[in-house]
Amino acid sequence: MAVPQANAKAGKPLGKESQPLIIPKTPAEEQRLKLERLMRNTDKPAPIPERPKEWNPRAPPEFVRDVMGSSAGAGSGEFHVYRHLRRREYQRQDFLDRMSEKQKMDEDYLEKVKENQKAADERTAKRRKKREKLKHKKLMVKLAKMESKKQAVKCAHGSQIQMKRRNRPPQRARRTQQSEKERTTRRCPALSWGRGDALLEMGTL
Repeated sequence: MAVPQANAKAGKPLGKESQPLIIPKTPAEEQRLKLERLMRNTDKPAPIPERPKEWNPRAPPEFVRDVMGSSAGAGSGEFHVYRHLRRREYQRQDFLDRMSEKQKMDEDYLEKVKENQKAADERTAKRRKKREKLKHKKLMVKLAKMESKKQAVKCAHGSQIQMKRRNRPPQRARRTQQSEKERTTRRCPALSWGRGDALLEMGTL
């Protein structure tokens, strides 16, 4: 295959590879070709078309010197001027009506969004309250179980103490260990005068 003369010279890079010409027949095929062309060179930024500007009618004149009626310029060369002015005025009024309707639809949409948000908040609050109530109920049941368990442990401990007391042999009445001298002193107050020891030694008491 013969190399082109322009690219045969040394030091010159080869040109772009020739791509076969493909004529898209459907919009899907055209979109596919565009995507393939973009994917061949990923470093190149993709062209993003700007949003088309909204059409605005021509602003009405601030000062109207001559107001034309429906029969203005009838049969003369000024009738086409009146017709164009009337067409522009109809377009402006139609544009204002559409803008008013759009604004009303936007307000209705925002109001509906607020109502939906309010209803969602109410449902969420109701469910939250229900969850908190159920949680509180579970907590109270748990506390009641713990209290009953403590009471049962306390009763069991008290019953064990009572069983121990019942199984313990009866204790004899503890009498105070009193000396013979003290008992004698109680029966005979005269012993407290100092003669008790002598009488005890004598065995009179």
